[in-house]
Amino acid sequence: MPHAPVCEVQAVTDTAKTKRAAPFGYQLLLDLYDCKKGACDDLGLCYQFLEQVVSVLKVEPQSPPFIFRTDGKRYPDKAGLSGWIPLVESGIQIHTLTPKEFISIDIYSCRQFDVEPLKTFVRSYFRPQRMDEQFLERGLDYNK
Repeated sequence: MPHAPVCEVQAVTDTAKTKRAAPFGYQLLLDLYDCKKGACDDLGLCYQFLEQVVSVLKVEPQSPPFIFRTDGKRYPDKAGLSGWIPLVESGIQIHTLTPKEFISIDIYSCRQFDVEPLKTFVRSYFRPQRMDEQFLERGLDYNK
């Protein structure tokens, strides 16, 4: 019985390096659990946080922060604060839930930034027992 011819197939490799376009923006999401007592309901503290975090991030605010208190009598499970500071480079949001001493912070910038100084700053302000983080690159196809 004749043997079938053996074909050797060489692997095709792409030697040209593919360069990835820079993303449009970067977003750091922080969830803070069991923050220091009273921080979630402290309008002055949260306003001051929004004012000062811009210097840690090294960005330019477009206006003073906006911050609002949720009516704890009408919405007891949502009692807390919501605030935002618009930036030339995007924006920063904070949301607090007083009943659980929980704070979520979203930091979005079209300029790359170092997350470690931001995390240190956030910890010093709100002293959470635990902090979860996510870091996202946004607009991956924007610069193609």
